[in-house]
Amino acid sequence: MPHIDRRGFLVGGLAAAAIWRPLGLARAENFKADPFSLGVASGAPRPDSVVLWTRLILEGGSAATSADPFAPAPKPVAGPVDVEWMVAEDGMFSKPVRSGLFRAVPEFAHSVHVEVKGLQPGRWYFYRFRSGNATSPVGRTRTAPESADAFRFAFASCQQYEQGYYSAYGDMAEKDLDLVVHLGDYIYERSYGAELVRRHGAGVPSMLYEYRDRYALYKSDPRLQAAHAAFPWLAVWDDHEVINNYANDRAPDAPDPATFLARRRAAYQAWFEHMPVSPDLAAGFDALRIYDHYRFGRLLGLTLLDTRQYRSPQPEGPAGDDRPERTMLGPAQEDWLARTLGASGETWNVIAQQTLLSERDTKAGPEAGYNLDGWDGYRAARTRLLDTVQSSSVRNPLVIGGDLHAFYAADVKRDFTDEKAGPIASEFVCGSITSDAPSGKSLATALAENPHLKFASDRHGYAIMHLGERSAGVDFVGIADRKQQDSPAAVFQSFAVADGAAGVNRL
Repeated sequence: MPHIDRRGFLVGGLAAAAIWRPLGLARAENFKADPFSLGVASGAPRPDSVVLWTRLILEGGSAATSADPFAPAPKPVAGPVDVEWMVAEDGMFSKPVRSGLFRAVPEFAHSVHVEVKGLQPGRWYFYRFRSGNATSPVGRTRTAPESADAFRFAFASCQQYEQGYYSAYGDMAEKDLDLVVHLGDYIYERSYGAELVRRHGAGVPSMLYEYRDRYALYKSDPRLQAAHAAFPWLAVWDDHEVINNYANDRAPDAPDPATFLARRRAAYQAWFEHMPVSPDLAAGFDALRIYDHYRFGRLLGLTLLDTRQYRSPQPEGPAGDDRPERTMLGPAQEDWLARTLGASGETWNVIAQQTLLSERDTKAGPEAGYNLDGWDGYRAARTRLLDTVQSSSVRNPLVIGGDLHAFYAADVKRDFTDEKAGPIASEFVCGSITSDAPSGKSLATALAENPHLKFASDRHGYAIMHLGERSAGVDFVGIADRKQQDSPAAVFQSFAVADGAAGVNRL
């Protein structure tokens, strides 16, 4: 991996534009304030391509004032702006390999999504943007390798802005990683909790401009920007990107389906505008297919799932509703997953979804209680997923998740009621970056009532998975105090999974 000065990622602004050499003809803009204040990011790494992202913040504002969340942004708002981009082999850009021009338009909040093709596999590249007299920070990205004997990636979720500082991302940016996977709740639509250290400064979003403003607030954080600039990211959403506990076309706090779908469409568009995802997703926002599969040589297959957009409503009856028609993924995604896992030839196969797949009884004693917004409310769907894992004979399945604001490690079983049954997969859930954690008592109850849960912690932080030919390892990284800026972080628990032997081994 090339040496990099992490501080260089945040160096940009108006004066730095002078170091560029001309890339072509672009309409000049004279900015009074830095339009690249949200930083840069990359994602969707393939062996020959990667997506580059930024969003221009322009004077005049991009926030709509219409009651219609999809109405064109009213004047005065800047029109189209030309943005130059460059990719090079080195951070000084003395060896450029690709460059071009992108027209950022107000209809997409002047976001930039460039899919750069024709790159070499398994290579680190540097990239930047320029528009008029302004240049962006420098970002670093990596294409997927065609062959690899080792791979390291971080996974994270749940970063409520008001409840803590992003010290975890500052630590992550300094790590030796190939990739970051974000498992959802990138923004929060609402305020809650005590001892808030900063404020949203606005109410619950429902219109497009409000979701845009919420993303801009979160992405203004320099530590989050540093983690984006250091590595390519893969991202999926959970519920708070739209509204708490929504399911498909309805939500507890939005009872009218037509009104909610308009809100969901606005939220999906804002998510696209702020994530380093394929520009092809801009074709329409009534539905966005975010589930996908990525290969990193023969070592790793990484499957991203969407457990929100297609799910049945949460059950209102007793726990354990196992009607076969109930779904978490939807029929099309289930069929796609079966085909994808069946075709896998990778040594390690990571299934990245939003929450804990394993069963979790939350009540002490003989009475059982479950989180019906998770897989425990969708038992038939979980059974089908586990059947798919078994019938596909996929090698070394590893399940990762977030959502619960706690770290978990678990042996995934075909039948969780059979304590003697062996695991068919290994599962790791990362704690939250900042969002309020459950009580230590509730985690102790979960461990006592569910023998397949091998570890739980209420610390805040993220996880790192490192893969080799013969074993996989997972490190849980915790920060000392989410309420303190630049709080120190350290690995507080590690695990290993042996090739060909499903199950969590605590180190």
